[in-house]
This record gives sequence, structure tokens and C-alpha cells, in this order.
Amino acid sequence: MRKEHAAKLPRKKEDIDFEIAFYENILKETPDFIEALIVVGDLYTRAGLWQKGLDVDLKLSRLRPEDPVVFYNLACSYALLNQTRAALGVLTKAIDFGYDDFEHLKGDTDLDNLLKDEHFQQYIKQLEKKKKLAR
Repeated sequence: MRKEHAAKLPRKKEDIDFEIAFYENILKETPDFIEALIVVGDLYTRAGLWQKGLDVDLKLSRLRPEDPVVFYNLACSYALLNQTRAALGVLTKAIDFGYDDFEHLKGDTDLDNLLKDEHFQQYIKQLEKKKKLAR
């Protein structure tokens, strides 16, 4: 699941739909409102609207071209759409930009298809070792 958002409380579909409409209206007036984009991207993902979530994450990656959390979320969107190669490439960028919450990454169900890959698991273990050595 996406990083750095409000507590994940169970929500009804109607509530999510209402919130999506609310943020979409805000974005009609201010399409580059980063905070609204972050929230609506998360809502799209929760609602299973993964392509819309990807579109938002791509926009955010242009608005915040070196933000590790933005690129982490973009990788999640690609992974949810089974675009594994793109997800791996973007996740590598997120790590290059400073993303290092590997515990969260290893438990993130959005990345399940990547986490099953043995080469990817080895890559994460190497990064964790580097992180420990850097301390």
C-alpha cells in the first residue's frame, strides 16, 4: 500500500467514491495540486482503479522528479497492472532517490508479483546489507 498517508481505516465504497469525486473536483480547478493528487492516487488504488492511479502517479513523478515516495508509489501502480519491468525500473529509481524502508516494501501487497521474484529478493537483501553497513 502507498506510503505516507493517513491511517488506513476501513471505508465503504460509497465513502471512497465520494472522496474521489471531491478530489477530482479540486483537481479540475488546480490540476497540479500535489497533496490532492497524492490523496486521489491512493483512493484510486484502494478502489481498484489501478490505471487511474498509474496516471496520477506518472503526473506526480513529473511534478516531483526526485521524490522517492512518489517513485515508490509509481512502482506499486506498475506492479498492480502487472507491468513488472517498469515497476522494477521505477522502484530502482525510488531507491536511488533515497527510499530505504525495506521492511515496508517487503510486506507491501501491491508489490506481490515483484516480491515473488528470487532475483528481486536478492537485490533487496543486498540493499539492506548496504544500509546496515552505512550506519
